[in-house]
Amino acid sequence: MKEKILVAMDALYLLCIWISGISLLIMTIVIPIGIFNRYVLGHGSMWPEPLAILCMIIFTFTGAAASYRAGGHIAVTMLTDRVPRGVQPVLACIVNLLMVCLSLFVAWYGISLCLVTWDQYIAEFPVLRVGLTYLPLPVGSILTILFIVEFMVFGSQHKRRVVCIGSPCGDQSDSESNCPKERE
Repeated sequence: MKEKILVAMDALYLLCIWISGISLLIMTIVIPIGIFNRYVLGHGSMWPEPLAILCMIIFTFTGAAASYRAGGHIAVTMLTDRVPRGVQPVLACIVNLLMVCLSLFVAWYGISLCLVTWDQYIAEFPVLRVGLTYLPLPVGSILTILFIVEFMVFGSQHKRRVVCIGSPCGDQSDSESNCPKERE
């Protein structure tokens, strides 16, 4: 059962990575188009900036969830490094519970923001509801909660093969890697 859950979480992690990557790609294509239109063609397009902002929101919240699972998030360990080893797991549990609380807060108010703004439309994209553009807040927060719970139940997953892709762990040969071997 544990392996099935971890495989499902691997798929969710990959989905977050792909969504974040595509959002970043679109953003990096759209911004130069806006600059070119404004400074070379002499007229500014209205759509590149709101599209880039939407991509940034998607990239931020799905990327943050994936970053948490990969252990790539910013962590201030000044206090936890200085306490006795026996206290460190307790502090880690407190930090994870606080992360769940923060993610629940963002999810709750993100849903509220989506509902309040659902009947409004973006001027540059008349078919796109404002509430839909805020959907990455609660979705990203719920994904983060899932990865936090996974961490609390199964431990860190930052050395799984799917997480090691493109990292020094993934660049080593299988005999040198700390990543588990994939099943064939």
